[in-house]
Amino acid sequence: MRHLMLVTGFVAMVASLPVVAVQPAVRVVRDIPYASAGDRALALDLHMPEGVSNPPLVVWIHGGAWRQGSRASVRPEFAQHGFATASVDYRLSTEARFPAMVHDIKAAIRFLRARAGDYGYRADRIAIAGDSAGAHLAALVGVTNGVADLEGALGDHRDRSSAVQAIVAYYPATNLATILDQSTPFGLGVRVPALQLLLGDLPGRAPDLARLASPVSHVDAGDPPLLIFHGDRDPQMPIAQSHELEDRYEAVGLEGTLVVVHDAVHGGEAFYSGAHLARAIAFLQRTIGDPSPQPGAPSVGARDEAGAARLERRAALLQ
Repeated sequence: MRHLMLVTGFVAMVASLPVVAVQPAVRVVRDIPYASAGDRALALDLHMPEGVSNPPLVVWIHGGAWRQGSRASVRPEFAQHGFATASVDYRLSTEARFPAMVHDIKAAIRFLRARAGDYGYRADRIAIAGDSAGAHLAALVGVTNGVADLEGALGDHRDRSSAVQAIVAYYPATNLATILDQSTPFGLGVRVPALQLLLGDLPGRAPDLARLASPVSHVDAGDPPLLIFHGDRDPQMPIAQSHELEDRYEAVGLEGTLVVVHDAVHGGEAFYSGAHLARAIAFLQRTIGDPSPQPGAPSVGARDEAGAARLERRAALLQ
């Protein structure tokens, strides 16, 4: 018992410390146009970690119930840990209904893949990540490579692939056919108007469109590894949504992991710090590549982060 207390205490101490010793400075290239939809110009911001040679790329999709938000709402942690990060704007549901926003994001990925040599990140291994409605879109983009109704025809690089090699989803919607039945009264107050804007109707009255918009409907054996974070006290996005996607991944034999963030609600720094951040960074290092410092540049602490995740798992086994 004393050994267990010591190990658990040590893990808690490690998780409370910064997960890297040195964080690279980040250079931001703003307002990069990637496509247009009619008269609507679509742009992204690129966050490049300095001192990292040819870093892997994370495409970040902001949340906001599909109807608000912008690429300015980007999580800085990925770039701070050595990953190039592209924060993408897309048409909101107040401008265009689904699947317009998916067409936009896939066009952004094709653009980013085509222009990797111009900006200096890797094009062969790309992850997509997002929070809330952005996590729903990230997961949907991640599991629908080649789905004609969702690829769209925007941009100048339609010969390039919109595939991604990893997905990180923070408290996502995953099944629009079940989300309302799983929601709290507070959640219904958020979801009902948001879904009406997104789909043009409630899911029960637009079942084919709701199915097309649900990541669980598209999962197959060729999809990329998935990491989900969801709070067990989320009053807005039912945690059952994340369980559904994890279960679907397991059913087809894919790597899909749900990390339950205890006592967490819808968002908050608990998702992006300590052992949870360490786990996300270790997942990205394994799936899209470990950022490589340029000669003479300080390390971004990759092994420290992976070590924190290992200690977390070891403590769970001992409990």
